[in-house]
Amino acid sequence: MERTQVEVRPTRAGDEDGVRKFLLGLSLHTQSHRFFAGVTKPSASMMRALLARDERRDALVAVVDDRVIGHAMAFRDGIDVEIAVVVTDEWQGVGVGSQLVRTLLRRVTGAEWVAMDVMGDNRKVLAMVRRAWPDATMTVESGSVQVRAELTFAEQGSVASPLTV
Repeated sequence: MERTQVEVRPTRAGDEDGVRKFLLGLSLHTQSHRFFAGVTKPSASMMRALLARDERRDALVAVVDDRVIGHAMAFRDGIDVEIAVVVTDEWQGVGVGSQLVRTLLRRVTGAEWVAMDVMGDNRKVLAMVRRAWPDATMTVESGSVQVRAELTFAEQGSVASPLTV
C-alpha cells in the first residue's frame, strides 16, 4: 500500500465547494452518525456553521490531494468545548478522525471539559472515546450518547504532527 500524506488544517476561504462535495459523498449511514439525519442538500447556513472560525468556534478539514476527506469543528462555551467530527467512508478506521480530534483539542485554549453527542450505534466513535478518555461520563438519551470528559494539559496547546497512512 502506498503511503499517503493527510493534511489536517483549519478551514479557509475557498473550502466551501470542497466541504459541500465531501458532505454529499458521505454515505447515508455516515451522514446520520454525524448529523443525526441525512444531508441531501447542505444549506447556506449549514455551510457557514461548518466553516466558521472565530474566538469561540474552530473548524478543521483533513485533505488528501486537494480532496476533503474529514471535517471537525469545536464550539467553546466557557470551560466547555463541544466537538463534532466526520470522516468519509473510505478513510474511516485509519486514524483520520483521531488526528482531527487531537488537532482540534490542541487548538482550544481555556477549555477544561470536552463534550460530544454520539449516536448510540456508532461503535467506532464510542470505542475511540473510551480509549482517549477512559474516565468520560457517558449518558444515554433518546438514542444518542452524551459524552463529557476532562481535558488534560497534554491535549491542549501543542502542535500536531501530520498524519501518514
